[in-house]
Amino acid sequence: MQRFVVLAVFLVLVVGGGLLLGGLSVVGDWYGNLAKPAFNPPPWLFGPVWTILYVFIAIAGWLVWQRDRSGWPMRLWAVQLLLNFLWTPVFFGAHRIGVALVIILLTVVAIFSFVVSAWHKHRAAAVLFLPYAAWVAFASVLNAAIFLLN
Repeated sequence: MQRFVVLAVFLVLVVGGGLLLGGLSVVGDWYGNLAKPAFNPPPWLFGPVWTILYVFIAIAGWLVWQRDRSGWPMRLWAVQLLLNFLWTPVFFGAHRIGVALVIILLTVVAIFSFVVSAWHKHRAAAVLFLPYAAWVAFASVLNAAIFLLN
């Protein structure tokens, strides 16, 4: 029973934190007026994709937490989440596209480092991060394109 309470905490922290940051970040005219590449997804896609990814991130963190709370996979999990949560206010709040690009590239490194470090002992957690890795890699290219176009 206690392990499912911990899962609920992970879900509230990650999904709740991500949705809160997303809700507080009003996209508004600033983003709407930016030049964007042709491969920019429609705005309605981001909410559902991030919600699913945040569930995966939470479950992956919970799986690692159960086996090794102080090892490298857990540390990298925390680092990627901190970077993930930092990107939104920097990009949408501070309008710092270049700084956000550095943050998202560091996030990609943290995500792939987590996958590599978790692969042998926490395979399910590592696999849960693969769609997240793909999406953030794509988001990095999108961030870079917006930076170059503006």
